[in-house]
Amino acid sequence: MNMKKHIFFLLTAALLAVLPATIHAAGRQDTLRVLWIGNSYTSCNNLPDVVCDIAASQKKLMKVTRVVKGGERLAGHLENPILHQLLRQGGWNYVVIQEFSSTPAYSTTTVVNEVYPYAREIDSLALAYSPEAKVIFYMTWGHKKGNVRQTPYPLDDTYDDMQERLKLSYLEMTYDNNAWCAPVGMAWKTVRKEHPDYDLYTADNYHPSLLGSYLAANVIFTTIYQRKYQTSVTCGLAPQIANTLQETAQKTVLSNLKLLNIKPRK
Repeated sequence: MNMKKHIFFLLTAALLAVLPATIHAAGRQDTLRVLWIGNSYTSCNNLPDVVCDIAASQKKLMKVTRVVKGGERLAGHLENPILHQLLRQGGWNYVVIQEFSSTPAYSTTTVVNEVYPYAREIDSLALAYSPEAKVIFYMTWGHKKGNVRQTPYPLDDTYDDMQERLKLSYLEMTYDNNAWCAPVGMAWKTVRKEHPDYDLYTADNYHPSLLGSYLAANVIFTTIYQRKYQTSVTCGLAPQIANTLQETAQKTVLSNLKLLNIKPRK
């Protein structure tokens, strides 16, 4: 009898030792794995981390991996063996793709030749190794006073013209690849119009300020989860400003799901 009790005790202790690991493993299965591909528009103010923080505030688990290089274009990323290695690993839930800030606002011929093919190649590689993944094209914003690179192409000379070119190019990439679009540039335009005192730019007139990155983070979070929310994550911004940016981000995404090709995940 004592021997039976001893065996029962050992089996019970072994089971209890396994349970926490099992629960922890189940939690990891619920974690979204997000690969970010971009440049300084992605790295400024630790944008991926802010999205993670917002997710955590909503009791959502997210793990991010970055392939980020200042000033890099999609064509350049495709020459990086680290990107290929990460894509081959598979298991990604979302792949967020951001092109160089100016290139999608160039002439149609330039965009067709120098942007779309590389967007298609990255999308194809992502889905080849992560068939269940959803690619998200991170629509950026027009420079504060028009393209700072002053190209001969006249349709990016002003903020409004540049923003429309970026919007069109990112939506075309989205449709061509049956991806989703995170409309940061669209939300940006709304904030500029409705709250001109909110400076979304740094002093160089094109990189995002903390306000700009916070707006982008909320747009991308809403694109992934497609629901209304309120987060305590403010990145140190005044609560009223943070709430306004949250609400603008959510409204921009949720009222344009068809335009952005966003469909609920199965």
